[in-house]
Amino acid sequence: MTIKDTPEEWEIRATETPFVGGKTSVRTDEVVMPNGEPARRDYQVHPGSVAVLALDDEGRVLLIKQYRHPVRHKLWEIPAGLLDVPGENPLHAAQRELYEEAHVKAEDWRVLTDVYTSPGGSDEAVRVFLARGLSAAEGQRFEVEDEEADMEHARVPVEELVRHVLAGELHNTCLVVGVLSLVAARNGDGLDALRPAEAPWPARPFEA
Repeated sequence: MTIKDTPEEWEIRATETPFVGGKTSVRTDEVVMPNGEPARRDYQVHPGSVAVLALDDEGRVLLIKQYRHPVRHKLWEIPAGLLDVPGENPLHAAQRELYEEAHVKAEDWRVLTDVYTSPGGSDEAVRVFLARGLSAAEGQRFEVEDEEADMEHARVPVEELVRHVLAGELHNTCLVVGVLSLVAARNGDGLDALRPAEAPWPARPFEA
């Protein structure tokens, strides 16, 4: 048995989109189950996202703290954002987010991991990058608005973040997955063995 996710698409007899928002929508599909009977499945249609685990030379991860209204929390997170343009190169989007949210640039980029954030209710796919060789970005800071205008910033050692994750004190998907993947990669074949920054991403195909 090969332990690997595989693409598959069951028959859809009918589909409708009862809600369309600014960035995402909700779709209802009538999907044929293995017994031949249809079942309705509602899910969020999402453009996809990128996230950046930015690791500095002192072994600290760059974090931001931002209000997230659906869960009524201010969460510590890593820089992240939507793939605003269909087919957008995810590396370019990640570099943009690191600049806009932290005013930082990085010299070395790798793919840390790819995840579906909530595959039972959304088709959102996220590529989490590892960024190293950090330095301050040139030029003026990006002008933030809405929730981002209230962001806090911090740099926290990896080991400390792992303790907070396992204690149930940090909850953001990209932060949790990113930090634990970083530790696993570091303890395995090493960070330089990670996939290159422009590795194929079947969930959100792009042009180099």
